[in-house]
This record gives sequence, C-alpha cells and structure tokens, in this order.
Amino acid sequence: MTLAISSPDLTTLLRTGPFPAALRAAIQASGLSLDRIQHRLRARGATVSVATLSNWQSGRRQPERDDSFVVLGHLEAVLGLPEAALRMLVGPPRPRGRHAMAPVATPAVEQLWSRRDRLAELLSTVDTSSDELLTRLSQHDLVEVGRDGRQQSLRVKQVLRADADGADRWLVVYDPRHPRGAAADLVPLRHCRLGNLAIHPDTGLMAAELLFDEPLSRGETVMMEFEVISPAGAPPRQGDLFCRKFRRPVRDYLAEIRFHPEALPQRAYQVTSPLASPTGTRRRALTVSSSGSVHAIAQDVGPGTFGIRWDGIPLHP
Repeated sequence: MTLAISSPDLTTLLRTGPFPAALRAAIQASGLSLDRIQHRLRARGATVSVATLSNWQSGRRQPERDDSFVVLGHLEAVLGLPEAALRMLVGPPRPRGRHAMAPVATPAVEQLWSRRDRLAELLSTVDTSSDELLTRLSQHDLVEVGRDGRQQSLRVKQVLRADADGADRWLVVYDPRHPRGAAADLVPLRHCRLGNLAIHPDTGLMAAELLFDEPLSRGETVMMEFEVISPAGAPPRQGDLFCRKFRRPVRDYLAEIRFHPEALPQRAYQVTSPLASPTGTRRRALTVSSSGSVHAIAQDVGPGTFGIRWDGIPLHP
C-alpha cells in the first residue's frame, strides 16, 4: 500500500512534527480505524494494543523501547508513509523518577579514535562546521562479509535533522583497518554528493564531506545513503569487528552484518563501549539467523562506540 501524501497539513507535519499530530494526521489520511491498523500490524508480526496507538496519537505516551520502534516501522508501512517518517519525529525519552538525566558533553571528533593525531590532520583539510548543526535521528548500517571473511562493503542509510539554518554537509570518518593502508572507496547513493576528501597515505584513514542536495533550514531533515567499499586484497581474519562511533546520542541505530553462506561465524556479540567508561565495555551474545545475518539495535547510544564482533569464520583459499 502506498499513500499519496497530498495534504499540506500532513506533509508539513511529517517534516516538522510534533509526532502525535503527524501520526494523527497520517491515520486520518489513511481512512483506517485503530482496530484495522492493529489487525494489519498483527498480520506483519507486530503486536500493539489499540490503547497504545491511541496514546501515541494523543501525545499521552510515545514510543521509547526497542520493540515500540520496531512496531513504529511497521506502522509507517501500513499507513503508506516513507521509511522513518514517524520514527524521526519521536522526541527523546521523557525523564522518569525524581531527577532528569544530566546533559552529555559532546567530545571532539578525534577523541573517539585511536589515531587521533592523524585524524586531526585530516580534519584540518575538510569543512566540519555543519557537524555541530546536525542531529542524527536514525541510522542503519549494513555490512557485507564475503566468502573469504573480509568486510567487503558498508551501506549506510541515515536521517539527519538540522538544528540551525545552513547545514549543508555531513562528515564521514572511516578507518579501513587495512594492514597496508589502502583506502576504501566512498560512493554517494541518495541525496548527497562527494565534497572534499582526505586520506592518510600510511593508514588509509579517511575524512570526507558528503554534500546535501541543498542547505537545510532549522528543523528540516534529510535522508541520505552512501556506501563504503573496502579496498581489495585485505587478508581474511577469523575474528572481526564492526563498530560505529557516536559523538552524541543517536535515537535509533541498527547495525546489521550479512555473511556469505560459506563464511558463517560460530559466535557473534553486541559490544558497547561508553566513552565515559572506556574499561566498561559490555558484551551480549547475538544469534546468527538461518539466512546468514546478525543485527543489533540501540537507542540513544553514545557518546562512545556500539557494534558487533564475530569469530570462528572458516577460511577459504
């Protein structure tokens, strides 16, 4: 089902929010009752009560748990909305108890990386001004692992919101972890194009600008996609790791690893390392599906790193 979004009010609400008003308008435009919506969600394997849907659209409650955001993704499909149209409007978790959480300080970009001096050198050659003007609302990372156990590519889909006028680019930092320092290829796919690119000759460490189609005004959002293709010739490894580094909390993050059928790992783990507690890395066992993929979901993760580690991949010559 695809809903033609023609109502000016709905179009505006999907861009600016708030979440309850946008959801209410989308439900009205669909012509579906809450009972019918619940039935269609159940058919997709997503369980939610009519009372919860009513609370969401009235603003009495909002989605905050992982399973609620999964339901919200299915709800977007049922209502014929673009992907992440509702999820990117949900506000931060509401304070609970007697005290609200203290604000989290935003670290410098290079503070999250082990090769800080080299990265700082690269950052001096690219424009990082928009980085402070953008909030990353949601992100989906998909890593492809080949038959030889090597990470072949990373496809990124993310939704960003401008917190001030003029944001026109996104900063990408990528470390190929290649023993000979070969650089990866950065390929813009949707709603972005390549700007300045800086690569360290000895390590392949990359800092790059991805320019938006046009500068954003405050409150505007952009959904962008790009791909990072790993350099050829990297030797296979039995143990490996993919992690994402976050300067500021990200509301909705999904990391997914897709393995070649002949390179399925024996074990996989979710790993979380808060920047404020570098020795407090947490690990949780994950299940590799029968189709050869594993994923981990996080909400409001950061500052720090979050990712997936795996090992026990059979080596192929």
